[in-house]
Amino acid sequence: MGLEFVYGFCSLTFMRSFIFASGLLTAAAVLPVFGDEVHEPGKGSAERKAILDALRAVQFPKQEVVYVVNYLRVHNDWAWVDVSPQDRKGTPVAEGGTALLHCKKGTWGYVDISKVPEDPKDPEGPMDASPGWVKNLIKVHPEVPADIFPKRKK
Repeated sequence: MGLEFVYGFCSLTFMRSFIFASGLLTAAAVLPVFGDEVHEPGKGSAERKAILDALRAVQFPKQEVVYVVNYLRVHNDWAWVDVSPQDRKGTPVAEGGTALLHCKKGTWGYVDISKVPEDPKDPEGPMDASPGWVKNLIKVHPEVPADIFPKRKK
């Protein structure tokens, strides 16, 4: 369904499963499970790196790119990002944008959202992630948690 997977670290839910399968039940019991609530992976975290690496592999497979993260939220192995790609010197290499990613079996993948119908009240679509567009996205991908998208300022 438009998923392209790239090796990477998902939430600790996958790690916990792996540790449990490895017989280290005690260690698994003390690991927090971030997948159960919306969160922003911290700068330098393995989860954040895996999400951005998955996006980089799809958008800039042959180019060294650093992302300036404008927005990033993760919940239940789904991530919504708004990034601005730059080279190592800080020069923009392309227009910034948003993306939906999903983690399956420990691997983050880019989700093709081009089939999501536009919101007629907001033609910017995923660049704005308006409530109407998010509603349309959830119709196409009902498993995506709505709380990963930015809240509209009133």
